[in-house]
Amino acid sequence: MRPNDLNKFVQVVFAGWFLSFTHTTTERETMRIFLTGATGFIGSQIVPQLLEAGHQVLGLTRSDAGAKQLAALGAEAHRGDLDNPATLRSGAEKADAVIHCAFDHDFSRFVENCQKDQRNLEAMGEALVGSTRPLVITSGAGLGSRRPGELASEEVFDAANPSPRKVSEEAGAALAARGVNVSIVRLPQVHDTRKQGLITPLIEIARAKGRVAYLGEGKNRFAAAHVSDVARLYKLAVERAEPHARYHAVAEEGVPMRDIAKALGRSLKLPVVSLAGPEAKDYFGWMEMFASLDIPASSIITQKKLGWTPVGPGLIADLDKLEI
Repeated sequence: MRPNDLNKFVQVVFAGWFLSFTHTTTERETMRIFLTGATGFIGSQIVPQLLEAGHQVLGLTRSDAGAKQLAALGAEAHRGDLDNPATLRSGAEKADAVIHCAFDHDFSRFVENCQKDQRNLEAMGEALVGSTRPLVITSGAGLGSRRPGELASEEVFDAANPSPRKVSEEAGAALAARGVNVSIVRLPQVHDTRKQGLITPLIEIARAKGRVAYLGEGKNRFAAAHVSDVARLYKLAVERAEPHARYHAVAEEGVPMRDIAKALGRSLKLPVVSLAGPEAKDYFGWMEMFASLDIPASSIITQKKLGWTPVGPGLIADLDKLEI
């Protein structure tokens, strides 16, 4: 081959490779993402994160108001309901990736709602079997602890944990065994000045009882993160699309319940007391189990792997500015 011909050949090959590479990169980086919980507390923060990154969003909603909310943000609505898994499956079928952050937060029916989450994951997973499309699911940070009170880690899944939420991770593992590209975002108490995870029902109890209570010495801890930081982590997780990855959306490793109660007392202008025994049971009711949890968690691995650095306000700062 003459030198001029060789040069032309190299140029053609390089041009073809470059076009192929850029086309593949564009396809990989720009996705149509089915987002459950798209109009909820966390999901409504994820939508703009995804859109700003150039992705299309297909958001699950069950109402006309939700559809209007999504349209106003620039997202497309997909009608469905957590009580109808087939509607979630049809949403997954239309997407390049799925983020599942919807959950029924009636904690008085926590076991049943965890089982509902399992059914919905199984339905969406069926739509993804045989593909590399990522499925990012949601779980609780406490499932990464080897024993009660130990700092939870992304490297750990405690199969013996009594939390019913573990069925979500078990469902994810079963789908992964079938070849689905599953990763997990584990949540602490996600907060702003309006909502604060498990602390929100504790606020309702405090208002009804006329005082804020904590158990014993109040040394048990809740890991926490601001909702804006959590939303950003979901975006990074779906873009990373790493099979079997676990991420902890944790900014503060463990905020003592006594400090949480004192902050609530300041904002609600109510007295703060320590309770135990029958008096505590009467005060907390069905929330007693949750109020006694000690669930600190680390996000060191997550921060290093994704380059994610929490920057939002801390939990106590938000509790001191409650919108009441």
